[in-house]
Amino acid sequence: MLDILIVNYNTANLLQPMFLACQQAAGGIAVWYWVVDNASRDDSVAVLRDQFPHAGLEVNAQNVGFGRANNQLLKHVQGDYVLLLNTDAFVSPDTFKETLAYMQANPRCGVLGVKLLGRDGSLQPSCRYFPTPWNTFLARTGLNRFLPKTRMVDDMAWDHASVRECDWVPGCYYLVRREVIDQVGLFDPLFFLYYEEVDHCKRVKAAGWQVIYFPDTSVVHIGGESAKSDAEVSESGRQISALQVESEMLYFRKQHGLLGLWLHLVLTALGDAYLAVKALLKGRGMRRASLHWRHIWLTFQLLLQTHWATRPTR
Repeated sequence: MLDILIVNYNTANLLQPMFLACQQAAGGIAVWYWVVDNASRDDSVAVLRDQFPHAGLEVNAQNVGFGRANNQLLKHVQGDYVLLLNTDAFVSPDTFKETLAYMQANPRCGVLGVKLLGRDGSLQPSCRYFPTPWNTFLARTGLNRFLPKTRMVDDMAWDHASVRECDWVPGCYYLVRREVIDQVGLFDPLFFLYYEEVDHCKRVKAAGWQVIYFPDTSVVHIGGESAKSDAEVSESGRQISALQVESEMLYFRKQHGLLGLWLHLVLTALGDAYLAVKALLKGRGMRRASLHWRHIWLTFQLLLQTHWATRPTR
């Protein structure tokens, strides 16, 4: 039996193709669907009730975030495997069969992700390494090109055609063994959005389980649909940027301690200063340079609002 947990936020237009893809992939597999609507402002709830009555539905009065909403559905889980599936992720007809077969044949696999493709068939980052203050700094500044041996979060320089163990996989198709959830739980409610699956995989691996990238099936992931639906979020990307900055700090404080957080802050300031000066020297104008100064200001503003990255702002 497979329990599929779905968090919906203003994506009514994606529900029909997402459920259709799941139904085509289910075959003879017993599948239960559990949906939480995170206070959508479109007609998502009406669509769910009218067109998908077979899915268990909970409706939140406010948006509680991705990780917390998934945690909310755990009380319904009945099977040995739990799949977290985004509404903008469309499985292939063989996805459930192939991924469950791998999990059953490999009992040390605690979390499994698949090959993610964009709408145009382009490969998306699907097999990732843990972020650190150092590799985050290198990625943000582009200086990683001078240090090719540094392990970056996204290593795309291989064919992605072979099964391999990795540090973490994206949460848009996130297959978890029920035994893992019973042992380490699911997502830390510290994270409203971003880094929840990174932190979870960190705990899963610390408990002795494997996190596996499985390329023998693929999922088409559009990405960003919930964010596009929210005017406050999409306006210059300010809220999304703030959520990313906040979650990044919360993660580094939790997993690397106060020293790791301070290293991250110092490298963030140095990185933004470097990028601002670079923008000016290349004639990109003060407006472009000011984006980096605003990023520094946002980071330290959120540092205070999160009480030195010990609790979320929402």
